[in-house]
Amino acid sequence: MDISIFGLGYVGCVSIGCLAQNGHNIIGVDVNQNKIDLINSGKPTIIEADIDTIIEKQHELGRISATTDAKKAVIDSEVSIIAVGTPSSEKGHLNLQYIFAVAQNIGEAIREKDTFHIIALRSTVMPGTCDKIADIIQKSSGKQRNKAFAVVDNPEFLREGTAVRDYYNPPLTLIGSDNKEAAEKLSLLYKDLPGEIIISDLKVAEIMKYVNNTYHALKISFANEVGNICSELDIDSHEVMDIFCKDKQLNISPYYFKPGFAYGGSCLPKDLKGLQTLAHDLYVESPVIDSIDKTNENQIARATKLIYKYWNKKLGFLGLSFKEGTDDLRNSPAVRVIEALLGKGADVTIYDKNVNTTLLTGTNKDYVDARIPHLSKLLTSDLEQLLQDSDVLIVNTKEKEFIEKLENIEGKIIIDFVRLGDQFLGKKNYTGINWAINLETGKYISAEDTVI
Repeated sequence: MDISIFGLGYVGCVSIGCLAQNGHNIIGVDVNQNKIDLINSGKPTIIEADIDTIIEKQHELGRISATTDAKKAVIDSEVSIIAVGTPSSEKGHLNLQYIFAVAQNIGEAIREKDTFHIIALRSTVMPGTCDKIADIIQKSSGKQRNKAFAVVDNPEFLREGTAVRDYYNPPLTLIGSDNKEAAEKLSLLYKDLPGEIIISDLKVAEIMKYVNNTYHALKISFANEVGNICSELDIDSHEVMDIFCKDKQLNISPYYFKPGFAYGGSCLPKDLKGLQTLAHDLYVESPVIDSIDKTNENQIARATKLIYKYWNKKLGFLGLSFKEGTDDLRNSPAVRVIEALLGKGADVTIYDKNVNTTLLTGTNKDYVDARIPHLSKLLTSDLEQLLQDSDVLIVNTKEKEFIEKLENIEGKIIIDFVRLGDQFLGKKNYTGINWAINLETGKYISAEDTVI
């Protein structure tokens, strides 16, 4: 393809070299004449392993050139990649003026084009930025989005020092788009690379770089806090984390990575508290570890807030224990939510076939007695009656027996704690306690709109 790349910094320079090496004709665009001169003399604009030899060879083959003339670059290409910087303020807000200036230039060039043009954003941006870029291009070109041009998001996941290797060995390639044809055409640029090509919603793609890097920062900080605790105890922290990483079923795996409700049970809260206490007793600050239970408390409060929006309706809970298939109520977040709702005068009925108050013993019984002393009066063994009588159904289980029943429910509000909802509703954007949906209208009700 004929491709123009706006921004000859780190991402732009690596992209120019690697795309040219894959057989494409590349026009680099920048306002910095020094960068233009470097590319046009076969030299890279950055110091990075292997990119110098790639740029030199591809320039010799005539596949690489650079210019300050944005209009000519767009007219002479079918895809424009935006890779300009998005510097952030001290408070974390992005400066998007360079991206918007590029969008203006691209739009003015598209005004003079008769062929469809694709704009791919590689810069790291907040969700909604691609729509703003499309609006600017639409206004400056006088042409309609998805008819004369399309904007897609194609975030990069390159690490400095290994950027070329990362480019050719991606774990995945992500393209966010609202235009199927544009996404499929852009995916051809990466068809020979390993890793799955994923085409997603625009905003999903836009937020991914932030999610990835925040998690990477979390991993480093968590490991360092564990290391600090181990150091005070004269324990080899590297051996600890090496063993930790060998568990590919839970520790290094997709498990526990589905957004939904809070954690509970006897193990996680107890052992987390134990490590927090150990750090405290050793006078080791561990803000990441200390914040984990605070986040969990926030999730419980969020669920309570959403449900309390319907305080004057009959609330039916499907599942009470912290994990389906058990009668373990210890630290069950559902118990905490119900306790709060009852304190506000809510009308609650509960169905959980595994919970029998006469069989509860020990700490299990003590926990629920302290929070819902009249639990036996709230429990029902008649599921059909609960489904019929309740105005709002709160799903706190993944047991399959409920799926078929909930498929046939009409005129109820369903609030899903565990994303069972996307199985029986088929709603792509159904995200647990963040949303409720009225099955009669099919409309989502945002938790953010709820005010207690």
